[in-house]
Amino acid sequence: MIVIDHVSKSFGNRHVLRDCCLEINRGETMVIIGSSGTGKSTLLRAIIGLTEPDSGRVFVDGKDVHALRPRELGELRSRMGYLFQSGALINWLTVGENLALPLLEKTRLPPGEIDRRIERALDLVDLRGTRDLRPDQLSGGMRKRAGLARSLVTEPEIILYDEPTTGLDPVTAHIIDQVVVDLRNKLGVTSVVVSHDMEGVYRIADRVAMLYDGRIIATGTPSEFKNAVDPIVRQFVHGALEGPLADRREARR
Repeated sequence: MIVIDHVSKSFGNRHVLRDCCLEINRGETMVIIGSSGTGKSTLLRAIIGLTEPDSGRVFVDGKDVHALRPRELGELRSRMGYLFQSGALINWLTVGENLALPLLEKTRLPPGEIDRRIERALDLVDLRGTRDLRPDQLSGGMRKRAGLARSLVTEPEIILYDEPTTGLDPVTAHIIDQVVVDLRNKLGVTSVVVSHDMEGVYRIADRVAMLYDGRIIATGTPSEFKNAVDPIVRQFVHGALEGPLADRREARR
């Protein structure tokens, strides 16, 4: 469904992605892990066409994302949902109005169908009864779930999650993880999740890819990551990534 083909990206003298290659299957949940600043969010933005690689290509369902015309890119994006780290809700709109916005702007659905989709999306993330509330009346976890509901309201085939459980309490994080699993099991959604929460990774991932120093250094199942022998991978999945190990890997390069 998604192919990252030798993608590199720099911002000035900072090399964020270096020759990244990754394939994500249709209906699969791929979790991309790595420390802050390793290029995880940049990779998501490349998939959805917000960041153009310096070299390499990104294919979604066989289409070269960055070679598409604006209308074609818009059509492709209409099949994708995106959950931002902050939720990115519009503060002066109610939850229901936030969810309705992409449908009003991008579709010609009748009001009854828009209402149905809003209620269904809120039900999926356990936010029934919040439709008339504003974002500032919600807790942090509820705002994150409302942002997820907005990404679901267009009924996408692909959802990109940028740190979906960051800053959430364990109960709310578990709810978000369960929604990701349910979307895969019930609807066959293809999910790409950026995360550093290994407990959540083990709950939701079909496969895991690790970004380090702008490169994808390992891919595998959650079980394979738990039992990894590579010192950098082991250090990350069992605790914080420490400088000496990073220095040793760079020296080996």
